[in-house]
Parts: sequence; C-alpha cells; structure tokens
Amino acid sequence: MTLRDLAAIDVGQLRGVGDKKRSALAAFDVFTVLDLLTNYPRRWVDRTNEARIADLVPGEEALVLVTVRTVTKRMTRNRRAMVTVQVGDGSGRMHVVFFNQPWRERQLKEGLQIALYGKPDTYRGGLQMTNPIVDLIGDRTGRIVPIYPQSEKVQLTTWEIASFVDEAMRRCADRGIADPVPHDVTDRLDLIARGQAIASIHAPESMREKEAARRRLAFDELLRVQLVLVLRKRELERTSRGIAHDVDGELVRRFHEALPYPLTGAQRRAISQIEVDL
Repeated sequence: MTLRDLAAIDVGQLRGVGDKKRSALAAFDVFTVLDLLTNYPRRWVDRTNEARIADLVPGEEALVLVTVRTVTKRMTRNRRAMVTVQVGDGSGRMHVVFFNQPWRERQLKEGLQIALYGKPDTYRGGLQMTNPIVDLIGDRTGRIVPIYPQSEKVQLTTWEIASFVDEAMRRCADRGIADPVPHDVTDRLDLIARGQAIASIHAPESMREKEAARRRLAFDELLRVQLVLVLRKRELERTSRGIAHDVDGELVRRFHEALPYPLTGAQRRAISQIEVDL
C-alpha cells in the first residue's frame, strides 16, 4: 500500500474507533490511517532499564514503572486541590503528590500501571515525587512500550492509540507498505524497509530497533523535502522567462580594449561561455 492509499482510509474504519474515539483522534489531527501511522510516539519506555523505587536517590531524576495503590484528594488552605497517590513496584512504595491537578483523581485508578518521571525527595521518612510526568502504560506488554501524546481533555490513552496502530498495521499486513526507495539504495545506506520502519517505530523489540526505524523515517522526510525542492526548481525553470542581454554592444568591446593586458585563451573561452548563458 502506498502512502496515498493509507491517506484514503478514514481512521473511523478501524475496529474500535467509534464516533467518540474518532473525534478524540481528530483533536490530534489524526483523520486517516496515514495520519495515525505517522503520529509517532513521543518517547519509549524501556522496561529493562527503568529504576526501582528501592534504588531511587533523592534529588536525582529517574524513570520508574509503578502500580497505583491508593488515590486521595483534599483541598489545601488556599483552596488548591492536592491529589496524593500511593504507588509501589514490588521493591517499595512511594507517595506522589499533584498540586492543582484535580483530574488526576479520575485518571489514576487503583491497580493502574503508570510510568513516572521526576525527581524524588524525602518526606516524613519516605520518598515522594511532586508533580512528575505521568505516562499511562495500561496493560501494554513487551520490553519497549511506546508513549503517545495524550490529553486529559479528549480522554484518549496511550494504550488505546497503540491498539489503533496495531489494528492499522494488521490491515496493511496482506498488501504491505510500498517502499519507493530502491533496494540497492537502502542497502548502500544501511536503511531498513519503510514498512519495517513504521512497524518498529510503534512497537520496537529493542531501543536499537527503534533507532533504526527513526533513522529510516528521518531519511524519508529529508528525501521528501529534497524532491519538493527539485520539482519546484524545475517548474520555475520551465515557466520563468529570463532576461536577454546584448553581448555584442559597443560597451563590451570598449571594456576589452581598455584592459592593460591581453586575455588568455582560457579567459576568452570563459567569456564566450558567459555570453552564451546571457
């Protein structure tokens, strides 16, 4: 399937994408299957490389995968909402505090697996993170978990987007994704196929595989820009009319006569070429 084919398929045709989810995807400018497949993750969580709560060092930023234990909300004296979440990962427990984010109480449910990125501090003898970055992992499996841009307003989770991507890739499996770059070029530049790159950027088996996918997709973007520039240049050359110059006038002859030295053969040939161009 070409990119044009993918752009012709409305994202609402995918299984699981009803009117509500279709509207939510539209908030991210995702209207077609092509939009969905080129809506790349904002980052990837390497399950083999995250820290454990027991290994966290106060004052040092870290990524930790945890499970929500309890969630409570109360108002502070200045009427700001404070949501306190207790999380754990098997090695220990930690409190996470969100100020002025009351919607976290609805987002973070007991038993939900999440990724936290922030700087832990000690508080009352234990560890605590304040307003960390939160990514909802859900029940996504695998060593590398893609994290997509999310919005509380549109109620669309990263694992829902990942499931839609999985469905889109499944529908493309029979025909495959066309690769316009010849094999000898990809072999010479050590690039993977376009279809493999799209699949790997969304569901890589390793960070090395993700980097190979990113490199190929970056090449495609640069190639597309170069092709557009070449086409524009050709169109400009085809439609633009140049200005014809008189190269046999008296001024040119007088200029040559005023030179204090004779022109060499190479100089005369260069001038002749310039006259042809003019």
